[in-house]
Amino acid sequence: MKKYLFLTAATVFLMSCGNEIPEKYWDSDELPNIYPDYANVTVPINIAPLTFEIDGKADNMVARLTAGNEEIICGGNKIQPDADDWKRLSESAKGNAIKVEVYVEKDSQWKRYKPFNIYVSPDSIDPYISYRLISPSYVTYEELTINQRCLENYEESVIYDNMLCSKGADGQCINCHNYQHYNPNRMQFHARQNLGGTIIAYDGNIQKIGMANDSILSAGVYPTWHPWLKLIVYSTNTTGQIFHSVDPNKIEVFDTESDLIAYDVEKNEVTNIENDPTELECFPFWAPDGKTLYYCSAHFEYKDTVGKGTEFLSRTEEVKYNLYRKSFDPETMQFGPRELVFAADSLDKSATLPRISPDGQFLMFTLAKSGVFHIWHHDADLWMIDLRSGKMRVMEELNSPDTESYHSWSSNGRWVVFSSRRYDGNYTRPFIAHIDSNGRGSKPFELPCADPDHHRQFLKSYNVPELMRGPVTIKPQQFAAAIKQDAKPVKYVERLHR
Repeated sequence: MKKYLFLTAATVFLMSCGNEIPEKYWDSDELPNIYPDYANVTVPINIAPLTFEIDGKADNMVARLTAGNEEIICGGNKIQPDADDWKRLSESAKGNAIKVEVYVEKDSQWKRYKPFNIYVSPDSIDPYISYRLISPSYVTYEELTINQRCLENYEESVIYDNMLCSKGADGQCINCHNYQHYNPNRMQFHARQNLGGTIIAYDGNIQKIGMANDSILSAGVYPTWHPWLKLIVYSTNTTGQIFHSVDPNKIEVFDTESDLIAYDVEKNEVTNIENDPTELECFPFWAPDGKTLYYCSAHFEYKDTVGKGTEFLSRTEEVKYNLYRKSFDPETMQFGPRELVFAADSLDKSATLPRISPDGQFLMFTLAKSGVFHIWHHDADLWMIDLRSGKMRVMEELNSPDTESYHSWSSNGRWVVFSSRRYDGNYTRPFIAHIDSNGRGSKPFELPCADPDHHRQFLKSYNVPELMRGPVTIKPQQFAAAIKQDAKPVKYVERLHR
């Protein structure tokens, strides 16, 4: 890296990562067509460098990024700022913007596109994100991992590799990683089929729990940790799936039955908290005060004319999930009756995945025509409810013409990460957006990578992006050793109490 000192009205520090600004060019009033699209996005002060390339043919490219007295000039087929240079530039732009000028050469002629900004918020984001990497078809579902990525750079590591315990006929699946209050030292995930059980890691202690019990519908499925108690609420689900050959929604994942259970980690006790046979309860989520549990539920009554699975498949478009909540007393460990939060079925829609902001003000959820597994529904969008005013709106500033689904708040409530298929309709990628104090979002940006073309070459989907305060330090081999142990069976009680 070369540094040059220029004296103008102020002192400017120039950091070069290749090439120089062309002397002759003509100006365009159009924004450059770059991938990923980072034009006029808002990013956290601590985000890794944003790299990009021209989305189309070009002989050469140069970009100038400026903020205050800092300047970076990068050239080549891909714009890849140095990490230290980017950090200095971001600090200079904190609370303001980085100005980006892109020059492109075609047929020996240079063109300068209309400049755009990258706004740098002083609000930081949690330094780590984790996700499950999986092929978009369940044909090769065994070859999957739970990974973690540092958002402040590009470092990625494997939390657990499914192939460590999955061999041939003894196939296995791992899913539903979740943390207690963004704490990577308190996590859980499920191992399914071979050596099945729920892995719970709590402050260095790793246990394998066999949560299946005759008194509950199934082992735990979708989890939510209480903010501070050693208590996890799960949905229990009898899940099926169908593959479409014509429908653009290629896979339909559905539940023919589902309930809610609570699991006491310390006592190894489990109990039913919602098990109405005419209700399909799913996707629980604790409010940050630990006194309210949100979830979604669809009313569905079988007509007893055929088997449940066959009947459900013929009526899937009738299944509309509404949003509910239950009060909870952390002292007595008792839940109250359910309360309706949003009747999506009154709009002939289905609402899932309620997620509450850390300040308790905003509830974000996904809305689609029907069903529960919106990650496969191209019409799925993100919506927001202001729980103080009761006002609800579609988050047009975050949504795209394709799927928006699973979402997670940052611990300071200023950012959300969500899964989107907006680029190709097939692969979910993590997108990040700033949320202001009024619940308004900024233009989302794709998870930055060292190579801007990485996601277009990487043929796996990112499932369940979860933000974390730091990395999981338990090694994959330690998790594998726990999975190979016999599962500790749970005890069923009529109610949890202290």
